[in-house]
Amino acid sequence: MNAPQKRELFAAEGIAAPLRHAVFRRIWLASLLSNFGLLIQAVGAAWAMTQMTSSADKVALVQTALMLPVMFISMPAGAIADMYDRRIVALVALVVALGGATTLTALAWFGLVTPERLLALCFVIGSGMALMGPAWQSSVSEQVPPETLPAAVALNGISYNIARSFGPAIGGVVVAAAGAVAAFAANALLYLPLLAALFLWRRVVEPSRLPREPLNRAIVSGVRYIIHSPSIRIVLIRTLVTGIIGGSISALMPLVARDLLHGGAQTYGIMLGAFGMGAVVGALNIGEIRKRLSGEAAIRACALTLGAATAAVALSTEPVLTAAALVVAGAVWMLAVALFNIGVQLSAPRWVGGRALAAFQAAISGGIAIGSWGWGRLTDAAGVEVALLVSGALMMASPLLGLWLRMPPVGARNEDGETLADPEVQLELTPRSGPLVVEIEYRVTEDRARAFHDLMQEVQLSRQRNGAYGWSIARDIADPELWTERYHCPTWIDYLRQRNRSTRAERELHQRAIDFHIGSDPVRIRRMLERPFGSVRAKDDIDRTAEQAPAVATGTRSGP
Repeated sequence: MNAPQKRELFAAEGIAAPLRHAVFRRIWLASLLSNFGLLIQAVGAAWAMTQMTSSADKVALVQTALMLPVMFISMPAGAIADMYDRRIVALVALVVALGGATTLTALAWFGLVTPERLLALCFVIGSGMALMGPAWQSSVSEQVPPETLPAAVALNGISYNIARSFGPAIGGVVVAAAGAVAAFAANALLYLPLLAALFLWRRVVEPSRLPREPLNRAIVSGVRYIIHSPSIRIVLIRTLVTGIIGGSISALMPLVARDLLHGGAQTYGIMLGAFGMGAVVGALNIGEIRKRLSGEAAIRACALTLGAATAAVALSTEPVLTAAALVVAGAVWMLAVALFNIGVQLSAPRWVGGRALAAFQAAISGGIAIGSWGWGRLTDAAGVEVALLVSGALMMASPLLGLWLRMPPVGARNEDGETLADPEVQLELTPRSGPLVVEIEYRVTEDRARAFHDLMQEVQLSRQRNGAYGWSIARDIADPELWTERYHCPTWIDYLRQRNRSTRAERELHQRAIDFHIGSDPVRIRRMLERPFGSVRAKDDIDRTAEQAPAVATGTRSGP
């Protein structure tokens, strides 16, 4: 590779490469301002709660109120992001968050804020951000080319953590100078640039060749895909555990500033700023970490370092030492979260990308929300120092999960496969016709039976995560070379979706199974309409002629 090619490769992989794309650059800059507003508002809300109550439980619940909606709303939000125009979804979500921020500002201005109202409106703001998250994150792949996607994911993390580096300190100054109402107002105003950037984005919408799934079915499809995707499932479990244990620092930061460092709002803002500054440092080094360490080794190092830094925060009474520990904690926290995010985003195909990212958001935010409540309760019972020490110890023990749930290797994005042609049929079908039964017959030599059976277990997961159910593989006892794969799809339209959801990697997997087949004849595929007694009603439109049935565009290939 010559010098110009090396420079070109470096530019493509560099952290700033996505900023060369105008749409991503505008939205990124606007989201940076929005993140500033959100962090300023969070400082104002947390400090306002400390002024209204001395309960550590309620102080920690501020973060829970902001994060819990992500756990509850993210999966429907991900389904909506995959089903509808992601730009419109993000705009609606921002309007919801803006409404909550504006209401909170007005109540604070008139002195009507109570702990309950503060938590409720934080929940509304969190709900808007929960609805926006999957649409925004899954649209990143539409704003930059595939080779810069990891850098774009890192930049989105940097955006939040640049704001976290300076926003809390600014928020502390704003709260000290003008009160919490000014912090709430700043958040409302800083939503406006992002609204404008999204409004001006002329997103190219590619119409689907198949009808849109109903929301409830789309949610089920997303959950099913995750359940049958071992790599995504492992990442989500590790993310949840990290969020529960590692959320102690953010949840208890106001109490660290007040009780351990004996400071005020400015001290709180500075400590959060130190954490955010470390997070920026971590995000800038994601590429280097991915080159040098495997996913499991990187997560293990992050967990051990975060545990030690959390213990240092618990034991320190000097602001400088606490800030130094928080810089380290912020760096490894950001690295861990970004590695989890990249793992999910590169493992999920485009059709389910929003739902996969929604599950990631639910895991990290739900973990933080649950952990924040738990750490608040422990602090009420034993004190902030003990709570942080317990958190640090558990974080240092968390790499043991890798013995059972090892982080999967992450390569290139799991690209969608080419569109398959619809199979030829002689029976008139409508989208609701079903259930459909598919049988695929393979002829495999007996000496390769074990290898074929093992491969078919992977094929099973592929079929199931894309929509099939009732999968089985059977061997003919009278003709041991004959194997039959069998699975169901609820309706004809579900079968067409299932066929075309396969990624390139899955198509290659299916081809490997076909390569086991011997003989001059190809594998035999039977597609049968199952008609259990009582399932055919007189008013159903399943018996229309081929001319009356809705046409579906054909693709370029056929297959099972």
